[in-house]
Amino acid sequence: MAKIIVEVMLKPEILDPQGQAVASALPRLGFTSLKAATSVRQGKRFEIEIQGDPTPTQLAEAEQAAQSLLSNPVIETYIVKVEK
Repeated sequence: MAKIIVEVMLKPEILDPQGQAVASALPRLGFTSLKAATSVRQGKRFEIEIQGDPTPTQLAEAEQAAQSLLSNPVIETYIVKVEK
């Protein structure tokens, strides 16, 4: 069994208020070594489990789904990969 993974992130030029909130909360919650982090970005991860290895057709459909359903290509980027 394998998983087709789609990771979606905001484009670097798009502000990420949730990431900024996490970045400011980390040191307050005791994660002091992360205080030096210059940025935190939040994203989404989709896992599509399939039987066996993914076919080129399945990967192409996952790519289409990532572009039209799972992400907003105006403000987000995505990566499609396979995990075994």
